Amino acid sequence: MEQACSSDCLPGTVSKGAKTHEYYHTSENLPTRFDNPEWFQGYGGKNQHPMYRTSNSNYGARAPSVHTMPTQFHAKSQKFSMHLGKCGMYRNCSLNTEVDKSKV
Repeated sequence: MEQACSSDCLPGTVSKGAKTHEYYHTSENLPTRFDNPEWFQGYGGKNQHPMYRTSNSNYGARAPSVHTMPTQFHAKSQKFSMHLGKCGMYRNCSLNTEVDKSKV
């Protein structure tokens, strides 16, 4: 089900503006951002020192395509975070036994 490429794409690549659902069967609850890979840019703006460069940083420097975007999305429940937002974080009010540090 590959689209015809216009003049702005290379051989073996997908056309500009391609959507993930046009190439892969996606789940119904897939967020719109995963269906539009052009919305992401990659992290290749800053040059790294060659000693600290990894294969993962090479992968992350490239912008995603329809072939690297997720086709399913399984959201986690926000129940715990919503509860903490209402009642607040746990606070330890136990006895402080640390010696005070005085300035000399």
